[in-house]
Amino acid sequence: MALLGSAQAHRLRLAPVPALIGISLLAAYILVAVLAPILAPFPEAQIVGPKYAPRGAEFLLGTDNLGRDMLSRLIYATRNTIAISLLATILGFVAGTATGLLAATIGGWVEGALGRFVDVAMAIPQLIFALLVLTLTGTSITALIFVIGFVDSTRVFRLVRSVSSSVLALDFVEAARLRGEGYFWIMRREVLPNVVAPLLAEFGMRFCYVVLFISSLSFLGLGIQPPDADWGSMVRENAGLISYGEIAPLLPAAAIALCAIAVNLVVDWFLYQASGLKS
Repeated sequence: MALLGSAQAHRLRLAPVPALIGISLLAAYILVAVLAPILAPFPEAQIVGPKYAPRGAEFLLGTDNLGRDMLSRLIYATRNTIAISLLATILGFVAGTATGLLAATIGGWVEGALGRFVDVAMAIPQLIFALLVLTLTGTSITALIFVIGFVDSTRVFRLVRSVSSSVLALDFVEAARLRGEGYFWIMRREVLPNVVAPLLAEFGMRFCYVVLFISSLSFLGLGIQPPDADWGSMVRENAGLISYGEIAPLLPAAAIALCAIAVNLVVDWFLYQASGLKS
């Protein structure tokens, strides 16, 4: 374990500047998310002053349309958005990876049935599908995670099935079949380790997409519901301030952009490391 930790530390020291920037930004986001109740000067939903109070010593970013502290809301929004996005992305990846590996390995009618189901699901515009389901089931956090996880899993399924089919055509997989290994052993020991790199890149892209998707739903009123804060709802609640030259609505948008940049910088570095290339 000590040698493994030392190797990881050495690799981190040799990381390029863009990767270090991405790691630093992600660490800052995680720190803010974990320590939100400590870092926030006020509770998330507490009305602490007049609405649209200007920035000052008491309210560093001013107050929102109800008189809640903008800085506190932004900190709690970071925790809520990242936590829900991560859960939805993990759910989508687990479901998409499992079904994609199963379809590619077994083939036949299993692959045909799963493939046709995914094609039908992907034919429906994602935003319309999410709006329809959330309208019927209600806008709870659980429903939000499952709906976005399902939408994400269809994209992951197609990627996993494609890259797994290439691996399954190689000689070492055929040798495993001739040894009498079962489907699940082949999926777990032969295929999955050889598709980690593209899955890692896809995970970063899917996470950024989920953050944007949740923010879009919240902006439309069907995402994370008040009084809970998230980046999309903060933009909607304070959009009128843009007409007066205030930057408050732009701060959540900047948080979304920085999060996407940080994730992509780190994933690019991990993908480079997994490829075995040397500078």
